[in-house]
Amino acid sequence: MNININIIQRLLLFCLLVLSSCSKIELQNITSEDIQKIVRSENIHHAVMLNFWATWCKPCVSEFPMIVDMGREYENNLSVYFISVDWLDEKNKVRSFLKNQGVDWQSFIKNENDQKFINGIAQEWTGAVPFTILYGKSSGKVVDFWEGEQPETRFRSAIIKAINS
Repeated sequence: MNININIIQRLLLFCLLVLSSCSKIELQNITSEDIQKIVRSENIHHAVMLNFWATWCKPCVSEFPMIVDMGREYENNLSVYFISVDWLDEKNKVRSFLKNQGVDWQSFIKNENDQKFINGIAQEWTGAVPFTILYGKSSGKVVDFWEGEQPETRFRSAIIKAINS
């Protein structure tokens, strides 16, 4: 029986593509208290970036690919968490967006009253998105935060500052 190796390779490639497209993005509900626990546990080995965003927010969507790229670039020193502030009933829309952006790491969707959530993250946060906050690798303290879309240079300098503090 002579089996064409090329056919087998194509079949295996097809199976891998099908299996990888079936994987679901992990998207867990989260509260501000849960986020603080994650930040404390991650600061043992990494700086932490939290990016609060929404599918309906044009500036959020605009800066998203850049943040994903930086997350991969600095993955040995930085943990990036995306936290969607979309409504819980839009979870599938959020999951689809994350998949389309190539996010293959743990992400979250807010599951708490807006004001309690916002105050639990940062008193200075007005609730506007995107909102990004970085915690130092060694210190575990907030080293930078901002509301609104920012250029790559702002992100990069904040990441380096977080990694070195």
